[in-house]
Amino acid sequence: MPELPEVETTLRGVQPYLSDALITDLIVRNSSLRWPVPVQKLQTLVGQVIEKVERRAKYLLIHTQVGTLLLHLGMSGSLRILDQGIEPAKHDHIDLLLGSKKVLRFNDPRRFGCCLFVEPYKEHDLLASLGPEPLSDSFTGEYLFKLSRKRKIPIKNFIMDGKVVVGVGNIYASESLFEAGIRPTVLAGKVSKARYLKLAIVIKSVLSKAIDAGGTTLNDFSQVDGKPGYFKQELRVYGRDGQQCDFCLNKIKSKTIGQRNTFYCPQCQTF
Repeated sequence: MPELPEVETTLRGVQPYLSDALITDLIVRNSSLRWPVPVQKLQTLVGQVIEKVERRAKYLLIHTQVGTLLLHLGMSGSLRILDQGIEPAKHDHIDLLLGSKKVLRFNDPRRFGCCLFVEPYKEHDLLASLGPEPLSDSFTGEYLFKLSRKRKIPIKNFIMDGKVVVGVGNIYASESLFEAGIRPTVLAGKVSKARYLKLAIVIKSVLSKAIDAGGTTLNDFSQVDGKPGYFKQELRVYGRDGQQCDFCLNKIKSKTIGQRNTFYCPQCQTF
């Protein structure tokens, strides 16, 4: 599933084409995504100028005066900027046609993504209870420490909870905990303030590096220009079960935590 760095990479790729662009048409070829696509409401966007494009967690928001188009890439979705007239492929479900003669095309083979409409000046229910952005000033070790007190869930589940902080998915949770020297099974309420201060800094660093590298290529993901992300080659533990740790040379181990495969080094992650 595309995680925050991949979605941020996609945003940066499409933003120059969408900002201040006129929406000339919206074509829905398949409305059966994770939730039904509200075709009639989305048609009200035709004729509108895109005022702003932004990311909230793993959602992309395309704002106009009359409403907002909300997109989520799901497990296998992707966005491309193409010239109009290029024939759609099998899983190209939605086209947003622009006055520049370009088209924003949404492809989603597994159809776990979504394309929804948000009324002006309203917050969609999917966004209402989300925690802070991990790269924002409001996300700090102090914040994590206060929120974690008496929490009896593994630290990995805690930082992956979207109500705690958005966008720290499975890959980057494993990588961040490794960099911070924290074993993913430790209960969140048992982690000290000092370790949370370090963990918050590490999460910001890991995500920033992944964004700068263009996201992580796993399974279906590639950037908006069709090129793959390059962060995968820098992964220290994720997907490396049985391989030697780059630092201590002990073997990386894997464990299922919260129904997610988790990777860690038993020597480097001692707490």
